[in-house]
Amino acid sequence: MSGRTWLALLLCAFAALAQAAGTDDGVLARGARDGNAPAWAISVATPAGWTRDCCTYARAIGVNAVLYQGEWSGKPQRVMVLNVWPRRLPALADEVQADRKRYLQHDPAGKVSGFAVRHPAMPCEASVYQGSDHIDDVLVFCDPGAASGVRLSWSMAFDDADPSRRILLADFMQVVLATRWSADPAVLPAHGG
Repeated sequence: MSGRTWLALLLCAFAALAQAAGTDDGVLARGARDGNAPAWAISVATPAGWTRDCCTYARAIGVNAVLYQGEWSGKPQRVMVLNVWPRRLPALADEVQADRKRYLQHDPAGKVSGFAVRHPAMPCEASVYQGSDHIDDVLVFCDPGAASGVRLSWSMAFDDADPSRRILLADFMQVVLATRWSADPAVLPAHGG
């Protein structure tokens, strides 16, 4: 699938978001205070038909949370993955460039395109990876601000010929745009805090 086709699909997903009224389902994932970074909570609106998991499958694969439809398959395709990590690089653009560089080192024949995401509460930037393995990934990096001490990302992989791609992308972008970071005083210090 070409970069233009991806962009067209994502624009359709944004249009679908204008019609979708997601509600905030509450906190999906939490993190403990880590050095100067306060304890945090990530809240999202979950599209109908998606299962939220922070503590079973997400932990097993080493991420903060996942959203999936139907039964857990263990395959990365069609799973929304939330990662939150302490900010180390100076800017969001640096995170994006570092990730793109790693991707192309791993798959030199892969293709990368990107676009800005107009998140209402924080700057975000998306990358679309078209793999030589015929698996495409969309990855959105977001920066909740220096005071948060963290950055976060949402990602989702697709078979490049997945007939449900448009619907899945609309759900994915609904989740990305509904994601909210907040300091979470209810989380007890766990990392030497």
